[in-house]
Amino acid sequence: MNIRNWAYLVILFFLPCLWLCCANPSSAAAEQPIVYSINVDDTVTAGTARHIQRGLELAEKNHADAVVILINTPGGLVTATLDILQAMSASNVPVITYVNPQGAIAASAGVFILINGHIAAMSPGTTCGAAMPVIMPAPGEATQAADQKTINFLAGHMKSIAGERGRPADLAEKFVTENLTLDNNEALDKGVVDFNAANLNELLDKTQGAAARTNAGSISLNTSGASVTNIPMNLSEQVITIVSNPTTAMILLMLGIYGLIIGFYSPGFFLPEILGSISLILGLAGMGLFQGNLAAGLLILLGIGLLIAEFFTPTYGVLGVGGVISLVLGILFFPAEPLMPSGWFSMFKVLAFGTGIVGAVFVSIVVLGISRIRRFKPVHGEAEFVNEQGVAISELNPDGQIRIKGEMWKATSKNGHTIHEGEKVIVLERQGLTLIVKSLDNKDT
Repeated sequence: MNIRNWAYLVILFFLPCLWLCCANPSSAAAEQPIVYSINVDDTVTAGTARHIQRGLELAEKNHADAVVILINTPGGLVTATLDILQAMSASNVPVITYVNPQGAIAASAGVFILINGHIAAMSPGTTCGAAMPVIMPAPGEATQAADQKTINFLAGHMKSIAGERGRPADLAEKFVTENLTLDNNEALDKGVVDFNAANLNELLDKTQGAAARTNAGSISLNTSGASVTNIPMNLSEQVITIVSNPTTAMILLMLGIYGLIIGFYSPGFFLPEILGSISLILGLAGMGLFQGNLAAGLLILLGIGLLIAEFFTPTYGVLGVGGVISLVLGILFFPAEPLMPSGWFSMFKVLAFGTGIVGAVFVSIVVLGISRIRRFKPVHGEAEFVNEQGVAISELNPDGQIRIKGEMWKATSKNGHTIHEGEKVIVLERQGLTLIVKSLDNKDT
């Protein structure tokens, strides 16, 4: 074999080796785990559900190794919570639920989400539980537990979720039936969560190699040293979050109602009608995103009708007062959301009574305005134009036309005297649709 052939053999042998040496570092970099994080802060709403659904879809599309849902919420909407649980259960990517930061809580709807994680964890100083469903109490009363049917349904669902994830089902059921609350150490000792971790990086190191049974089967987690990408809410989800909050939805609804009433009562400005229409549409859209009481909804409609009737059929406040009372009661009892935090109900009461005060002010203004108007003498009828001045727009011989207050009227010259076009006239009396006038320019008439 000549030298040239030996050279070819050497090149063919060393080139693959060189390629492998160069390729190994980039392959190692490409193998860095990818983890997406989603924040659940404040009230769980329809916007929260859409945010998590999009995040899970994005993680699956980009072949992420895991998704971490960071929880810090006092509760939220039932429908939104159930949508979140369904999305988590259908995920092919492991979902880690994590109560974070320190001092955070996963109460009511939040504990449902925590329990449903393939891996659940809590930070030091955090709390979970207190998921007993409640209802809007009557004025002056403390928050009350919901009916037994609602409690049994949610308790059964909590028990089912815990059993599916290999967590103590009987203990999880007590979150709903007994309002059980656990701190992070108690939750770890009782098997409600799998890990305690001070921060996200520590959690990802601890979950390395842990088994997660997802919709795609059992997966061994690869999370240590992962690149974490947070998925923020987009504009659509932010808007839905705002309008689907019962408090905001009711505020928008009331702004819409009062705006339209003001616009109809004083037409021509257009701004109240435009803002009122937009607010009303957003409020109604928001009301469709949470559970409501049908009877309370009818009370709201009745209140709107009575307020409109008061504006167009003045009754010195009788219909208006009835409308305000109906609105307050309707708003007060419309939201039927058993997983909202107890403090929210107190705040919502303030909103309802605040709406009543605003309505009472509106009714008072209308009644006072009508009372003042009725003190004035009538401006219509036979005396409408008496002693008012106008201008002849055609010759009156003795009949013709005059312009008065921007209107054209048929007129007759008193005593049959001729009044020339352009002469000023004064109205002496009105006979039906004809005005009796005399000239101001010609003293002889």
